[in-house]
Amino acid sequence: MTLQGDPGAQRTEDSEVVPLPEDRLRRPRIPRATDGQVIPLARGAEPVHPPEPTMPLLRTQRDELREHIVDGRLDGVRRQHSLGKHTARERLDLLLDPDSFTEVELYRRHQASGLGLAENRPYTDGVVAGSGTIDGRRVFVYAQDFTVFGGSLGEAHAAKIHKVMDLAISTGSPLIGLNDSGGARIQEGVMALNGYGGIFRRQVEASGVIPQISVVLGPCAGGAAYSPALADFVFMVRDTARMYLTGPDVVETVTGERVSHDELGGADVHGASSGVATVVHDDEETCLADVRYLVSLLPSNYLDPAPREPSQDAGKDRRPRFAELVPVEPNKPYDMRDVFAELADDGEFFELHERWAQNVLCALARVDGRVVGLVGNQPVVFAGVLDGPASQKAARFVRFCDAFSIPLVTLVDVPGFLPGVEQEHSGIIRHGAQLLHAYCEATVPRIQVILRKAYGGAYIVMDSRSIGTDLSLAWPTNQIAVMGAEGAVNVLFRKDLAAAPDPDALRAHLVGEYTEEFMNPHYAAERGLVDDIIDPADTRSAVARALDMLQDKRKAAPQRKHGNHPI
Repeated sequence: MTLQGDPGAQRTEDSEVVPLPEDRLRRPRIPRATDGQVIPLARGAEPVHPPEPTMPLLRTQRDELREHIVDGRLDGVRRQHSLGKHTARERLDLLLDPDSFTEVELYRRHQASGLGLAENRPYTDGVVAGSGTIDGRRVFVYAQDFTVFGGSLGEAHAAKIHKVMDLAISTGSPLIGLNDSGGARIQEGVMALNGYGGIFRRQVEASGVIPQISVVLGPCAGGAAYSPALADFVFMVRDTARMYLTGPDVVETVTGERVSHDELGGADVHGASSGVATVVHDDEETCLADVRYLVSLLPSNYLDPAPREPSQDAGKDRRPRFAELVPVEPNKPYDMRDVFAELADDGEFFELHERWAQNVLCALARVDGRVVGLVGNQPVVFAGVLDGPASQKAARFVRFCDAFSIPLVTLVDVPGFLPGVEQEHSGIIRHGAQLLHAYCEATVPRIQVILRKAYGGAYIVMDSRSIGTDLSLAWPTNQIAVMGAEGAVNVLFRKDLAAAPDPDALRAHLVGEYTEEFMNPHYAAERGLVDDIIDPADTRSAVARALDMLQDKRKAAPQRKHGNHPI
């Protein structure tokens, strides 16, 4: 229908006319052009353009953004501190030399868009990565930032770690990872898993090429736990660090067992029971200080020697205290740590896996300025016998030292392998073979020192002459035999003892004869299995001279792809 009345009215229904608003009535009409006619439009004021950017302005904007990124979210930082944890950047400050850190990919952000990620794209993507120095020596490092996405790993996060790993390998520098992460970023799905795979592959490629140190300072769950497991050394902090493949909720669902985070995968569990943690600390400060100390003992890569300190003229150093530390009686216990301290420069050594498999000791130390790997039986724990965990612990340490050209000094006082059904069923044969394999394939200088007992197969695997030690030294108290005299007599003369009117007197007589003939201190030396019988007081000087003698040792590995280690 045609509108009637007010020219500014509009139709709603056929029978109703509604006036338009007043402002629309006064709106000017836009003229229409006829064919070939150009009608200029009325223009208001010219648009205001921002001033041309200047370098001072750009610098200010850049500095403000960097400061914002580095400071982080205040609420996230406060929460981190409330949990008794440092932030990622605070940890790097504790670990590295002052003002030595060079960060890479500070502005990196994820490119994912699903499940709300498009609206939440923080800088760094939850990991601070780069390079710095420790006592002036180059290292590469990444520190997961729990204040950003709970430190969870996504594609961009993983790419930053891949970058520093590639740089560490290509420059021949140690790699240190500070782990504090909720695991894979679920919103990124398979790309997060792909990121973990890239980390693991690079760790395997770097194995034996550069030292790898993993520091667990918070959660490290699921597939993320494999990264510390692939490293050479794992540090954990009590109360805050936890590491497991499946958490307490999953365990309870599947098995019905109720267990806390610490009981399942806390630092003490991995330090004493599983053996995953190499070193356990009470706080982050002492933990990271110990990481610095460890780096001071390690070469940067497999081609470089470990840092050497000035000689202490140890080749002339007599230490009468050795004889005081170790009792002459073969069954009387003592602490092998005291022997380590007497042998090492300034009494200092860095013990690994202190609370796991305590019947064998493994430590890094310096002797006359040279870094060496010390392996020793521990008589105060199970009399120093070898069992499955002890064999695994020593084997891994021997392989590490060999990979990085660190000489090995093995201090022997071992009554044999631990007998028992449980040991046999748990694979002590295979575990013992791991230690045997590790020593046999080692090409570094190897020195054996036999203090007292060296019985049976345990004598063989503790770097005996038969498996390739370069120099075997023994104290006058050494007893090298298939087994102890008592055991040998009981086996060899079982019938005679059963028939004797006085079995105890006969046994004592036979033990004396067996000891005199087969276990006298010169028995092995006469047969070329011991190079020298030394005064205990000369142990430090003898080891120092042996290291001098063997410093230019070169032995090529067999031409093969790789051996088949009895894992």
